[in-house]
Amino acid sequence: MYEMLALLTGLILSVMVSVNGNLSGSFGVFRASVIIHVVGILFAFLLCTVRRENRKLSGHAPAWIYLGGVIGAFTTVFNNLAFGHISMTSIVALGLLGQTLMSLVIDWLGLFGMKRCPFCRYSLVGLAFSLTGIFIMLDATVGQAACAVLLSLGAGVTVVLSRTVNARLSGKVGALPGSLVNHMAGLPVTVVFCVLAGETMLPVSGSMVSHPWIYTGGMMGVIVVLLCNLTVPRLPAFRLTMLTFVGQIFTGVILDVAAGKGRLDPSFAGGLVIAAGIAVNMGLEKISAARKNMN
Repeated sequence: MYEMLALLTGLILSVMVSVNGNLSGSFGVFRASVIIHVVGILFAFLLCTVRRENRKLSGHAPAWIYLGGVIGAFTTVFNNLAFGHISMTSIVALGLLGQTLMSLVIDWLGLFGMKRCPFCRYSLVGLAFSLTGIFIMLDATVGQAACAVLLSLGAGVTVVLSRTVNARLSGKVGALPGSLVNHMAGLPVTVVFCVLAGETMLPVSGSMVSHPWIYTGGMMGVIVVLLCNLTVPRLPAFRLTMLTFVGQIFTGVILDVAAGKGRLDPSFAGGLVIAAGIAVNMGLEKISAARKNMN
């Protein structure tokens, strides 16, 4: 079940990226980020009220479990700074590489109180497929902007750190309240970035402001954090990263086809390779488990 939730997370992420992209086109990247967090806070608060979630949100230890939203805000900043210096496909690939490496470290060492998942020989298969898929997605631009490459890797690392820290918080306050706290913690950071970038809250253009659906990205963000809060404690970080990515890539392809822009690009080809690796890896794990039960 949790594997399906990880795929669903990727699906929602892909739709959310498209929706938030339209919002950014009207307000600018940093202003849009502020709006997304405000909408997310209101939506999460509404859900908590409906579900009568009355758990204490503050005062839990350790204090760093409240930093998930702060860390997550840097993901957007890193990607925005890298954008335009290397291709979007390379940004996605390098972000995935950062997620993969950080996930393996968390699994291996059991960081942030997560369950330790020692690296076994079956994981090598999935890792080999993943690295091959990432390599397919990279292009010549990565050799032209070392700083952008590091920023994209950093974006991937912060994705894993944010969702892992959020999962620890959800263990204290609950999955849905944890999503509320995540957006509340991230909002001040996005406001600071907006001020530093010299942006105001006035829209850049009025063409998209009249479409209410462009404001739903914050709602989707709440659902994504909620799903991550449910899946992170129950799936190895590496597998969660791969499943989420596959769900995101294939949903993106479906959206492109629906918009008449469908094509076999490097991201899709890399996603196919990674999906194959996940299938092989899970198959080998089931065979190994069956053999242990027989013995």
